[in-house]
Amino acid sequence: MLSIVKVPVEDTPYTRLCSTKNILTVNGQFPGPTLYVNKGDTIILDVYNKANYNITIHWHGVKQPRNPWSDGPEYITQCPIRSGERFSQKIILSNEEGTLWWHAHSDWSRATVHGAFVIYPNHNKGSGYPFPKPHADVPIIFSEWWKKDIVEVYNEFRRTGADPNISDAYTINGQPGHLYPCSKSDTYKLTVDQGKTYLLRLINAAVEDILFFAIANHQLTVVGTDGSYTKPFKTDYITISPGQTIDVLLETNQPPSHYYMAARVYSSAEGVDFDNTTTTALLQYNIGNKSTTPPSNPPLPYLPFYNDTKASVNFTGKLRSLANEDHPIDVPVNISSKLIFTVSVNTFPCANDSCLGPDGSRLSASMNNISFSLPSTDILKAYYNNISGVYGSQFPSKPPLVFNFTAETPPTYLNTPKKGTEVRVVEYNSTVEIVLQGTNLLAGTDHPMHLHGYSFYVVGWGFGNFDKEKDPLGYNLFDPPLQNTIAVPKNGWAAIRFKANNPGIYIYIYIYIYIYVA
Repeated sequence: MLSIVKVPVEDTPYTRLCSTKNILTVNGQFPGPTLYVNKGDTIILDVYNKANYNITIHWHGVKQPRNPWSDGPEYITQCPIRSGERFSQKIILSNEEGTLWWHAHSDWSRATVHGAFVIYPNHNKGSGYPFPKPHADVPIIFSEWWKKDIVEVYNEFRRTGADPNISDAYTINGQPGHLYPCSKSDTYKLTVDQGKTYLLRLINAAVEDILFFAIANHQLTVVGTDGSYTKPFKTDYITISPGQTIDVLLETNQPPSHYYMAARVYSSAEGVDFDNTTTTALLQYNIGNKSTTPPSNPPLPYLPFYNDTKASVNFTGKLRSLANEDHPIDVPVNISSKLIFTVSVNTFPCANDSCLGPDGSRLSASMNNISFSLPSTDILKAYYNNISGVYGSQFPSKPPLVFNFTAETPPTYLNTPKKGTEVRVVEYNSTVEIVLQGTNLLAGTDHPMHLHGYSFYVVGWGFGNFDKEKDPLGYNLFDPPLQNTIAVPKNGWAAIRFKANNPGIYIYIYIYIYIYVA
């Protein structure tokens, strides 16, 4: 089915936390509108940039087979859409099914320009959910709110070289909730009937933060992640990385009342500031034709502590592909391209120690000791038009510097990476394994990672340095989760596999690196 959708991007005044400011929105909505499609559909989206800033839109988790031109990241697959201009994107869906999302891919515009992308089963082919059809499905979007203009926050971050200012609130479906000033009356409320099952489509649209989420007195059943179904399992809380989606079933099996939904940050880096507030929403039961009256202080759900790494990996480690006859998987076994990428937080020196990062330096980040430099011409255009000097093709297949990556105190001379605009070339239809190795340079932390153009199987993960002889023996090649976004655990590693069957140039983003399929 072919649909055409208009996407106006414009400034809109919004009031949160007792003050009003203009934010960038789509259709004047925060979060933006939810798109509903069926598996295999094609959509034409006409993006009208009515704002004062350049913009691009990315369709997070959509593989876009042989269509990288509409993927969205600026200066990678396209130049940004200038103020007053229009750009048409063709969104081609293939085997995605479940919940994805869309967002701006220019600077930090995605803080407010984002929304849910719901992909229903293709009922024309007789398919349906691999679980009983829920009574209703509801997108639940987590995001952040700054009192300052987000452009000012981003520009200050770039100018000073220090950590960006932390957000003033987290939000659930655009609202901070009861625990913030001037927010109680507008708290998001989900009204439900007792004895029903609801499909909650959880999306973490926070700019940087991993979040814990739970609902008081209710267990959740995980059934999907990143547009793919999982083996169901029950949990009291979920851990969700920025960019990740998780589908859960909620059974409304408690006495009719009000129950808090709540989310707060998981932050594992020591000595780094973070937003330690908690966003809430209300789950309210109907009684007959009336909703229940909210108590003055409904109980908060249990959420793991801010730095509880064990709780984080205990959840993510339970994810498994459904891997049945109707939803088969195809995990690459014979690998033709083995890659190891270190993922690090770094610094660059500033003249006279004039920046506000550690010891007067400028914060940076790298993969395999290369910190990405954004080109002035998009890489995809440079490739197709044989424009030289835009990028190089020498991104290393393994770390150029080998050291004890997770040592407690790595040598400080390793803190400064090289700069470059490099891509990694892999052959069409090759089978690829990437081991993402976190390091303890500057600050060991979890590293959220997202690959454009592909989903990948997470075949293994662990703490410490990856052992190429021992660790692959423990890989899960039977039912690994199929994802497009993961978090490499603090001072640990994760191994992913995929088949390079989607030609183009695609961004692997935590720090910029590009995978080009020839």
